[in-house]
Amino acid sequence: MFEIIGLIAAAAALVFLVFAIASSVVYIPNDKIGIVEKKWSGRGSVHAGFVALHGEAGFQPDVLRGGFHLYAPFQYRVHRQNLVTIQQGTLAYVFARDGLPMAPSQNLGCNKAADDFTDVAAFLSKGGQKGLQRKILREGTYAINLAQFVVLAENHVYALPLPGDANVNAKGEISGILAAVHDDLVARGGFRPLVIRDDKLAVVTTHEGQSLPEGTIVAPSVGADPADALHYHHDFQEPEIFIDAGGYKGRQLQVLVEGTYYLNARFASWEIVAKTEVSVGFVGVVVSYTGKAGQDQTGDDYRHGELVGVDEKGVQATPLLPGKYALNPYAKRVIEVPTTNFILKWQAGAIGSHELDKHLSEVSLITKDAFEPDLPLSVVVNIDYKMAPLVIQRFGDIRKLVEQTLDPMVAAYFKNVGQRKTLIELLQERSDIQERAIEEMRRNFKGYNLTLNEVLIGTPRAKPGDTQIETILRQLRERQVSREQLETYRTKEAAAQQERILREAEARAKQQTSITESELAVRIAENQGSAAVQKAIKAAEEARQNAGGAADAKRRLAEAEAYQVEAVGQAQAKATQLNVAAYGGPELQFQQTVLLRFAEAIERGHVALVPSIQVGGAGAGSGAGGGTALDAFLAMAVKQMAAAPALTSAAAPLIVPETHK
Repeated sequence: MFEIIGLIAAAAALVFLVFAIASSVVYIPNDKIGIVEKKWSGRGSVHAGFVALHGEAGFQPDVLRGGFHLYAPFQYRVHRQNLVTIQQGTLAYVFARDGLPMAPSQNLGCNKAADDFTDVAAFLSKGGQKGLQRKILREGTYAINLAQFVVLAENHVYALPLPGDANVNAKGEISGILAAVHDDLVARGGFRPLVIRDDKLAVVTTHEGQSLPEGTIVAPSVGADPADALHYHHDFQEPEIFIDAGGYKGRQLQVLVEGTYYLNARFASWEIVAKTEVSVGFVGVVVSYTGKAGQDQTGDDYRHGELVGVDEKGVQATPLLPGKYALNPYAKRVIEVPTTNFILKWQAGAIGSHELDKHLSEVSLITKDAFEPDLPLSVVVNIDYKMAPLVIQRFGDIRKLVEQTLDPMVAAYFKNVGQRKTLIELLQERSDIQERAIEEMRRNFKGYNLTLNEVLIGTPRAKPGDTQIETILRQLRERQVSREQLETYRTKEAAAQQERILREAEARAKQQTSITESELAVRIAENQGSAAVQKAIKAAEEARQNAGGAADAKRRLAEAEAYQVEAVGQAQAKATQLNVAAYGGPELQFQQTVLLRFAEAIERGHVALVPSIQVGGAGAGSGAGGGTALDAFLAMAVKQMAAAPALTSAAAPLIVPETHK
């Protein structure tokens, strides 16, 4: 009986010994850690906090690494956990179960005194705070006490499950608040570094720091100078330094440019935007929403607003030249102002690349002769880059300048011109109107700090349904076509003449030998004709000389005969005068002469003095139709003598009509 009891006692002692040895010797593989939990201690339990820093019962701050470890039997419990491994190109977040409570203004726990999360005692003794930490873990492997810290990686959660923990269940899975935080980080891309490329920038909004002063919409830059190592926060990658440097929570003026940044996504969120680009042919007028109050640089004569210096709030006097700028679009607005010539078209549907004339249309006119055409216009404008800030300060932007000032001004000017011109004058005097418009409108544009280069006037157009203007234009076109046709005909005529000359020249060239021979023949004939003409002239001259001599001879002969007749007549007259005197007067002489002539006439005519046959009729005293020739002669002689009773000179010879048988 006693033997049996002794055997049992020996077996129990052996079992106890084996169990004691097993509980006092702990083996930790090299790829794991051991988290020591002290079950009992002479120092009692932890009085404050979660981790036993002074040998109390509870979770101990130090972890066990790979190998064998000896502990007093039945006093310790070792929890084997995996090493925390953060994959390359990712980052992880740490949640502290123990530490000082955060201030009401904090969102993340402070751990600036601890170098890392591998020394729990240092973390707690130097004021580490419980909760989600500001500091993050970069890629690598860490031996972290998972009783104190829960590590949230992209695809894994490292934590020691604790009874009653609402955030980590018995399987080591997170739930509750930690699960919500993890999902939020995944949604923000917080497990990946921020990579900026392709001319982009990141606008950063911090969720920790001082509150912005009233009236401030963008937090000023702090700790952005690498030369100031004490306050340089490495582009928000060191939240503790940012806060110690006096950083403000909210949207930051400082932006991040191309590069890779490891940011705590719960400390700072970001928005990727494009850089501000000022194109060639433009300048950028900066309107700053943040900065100190500046001094006006426009002078007392300018009353449309103020221009300020760089980094001052307001419209800055110095514009940005063409290029790319990493500007925070929430802090500074850049308005592009074209410095090259740009065209504004008052023509519906004709939109330029700048789209400043998107809402412009033709100017509606009423002409002097009551037509209502629509006039398309184009205006070439230029803005001096030094004047660009003044234009923006005065009008806000170029589109407002065009739509609220230039459009009504230009429309009013051409409406006034249209009222003074007929439709035909608008068409025919377009060049003059255009030149006057340039001169007059240039002065108006100069008052708005603009340079007007050209005014281009199009052809007036009829409104829909109006055919009268088209009729006028068609008539003008037909008139012009007629003029062109006339000019064409003249040109064709000139061409035909030139062609005829060409053909003649070609034919002459082909017949040059014949032409030469014919020309020689013509010259020979001309020479022969000239010789014949000279011969005829000489013959005529000779005949003329002969005729002149004959005529002179005849004239002299006639003069001699006339002299002879005159001498004979004078002799006869003298003889007659003597005869009259001898007969006793001119009457007797006249009668003698008459009878002598009558006798000669009867003799030459063989007229009978007495008719041989007397037809019955009236007697000697009868009327006309009777009597003989003698009677007729005697009657005529009596009449002549009665008509000239007192002849004192020789009577003219009596002319007796010649009678015929």
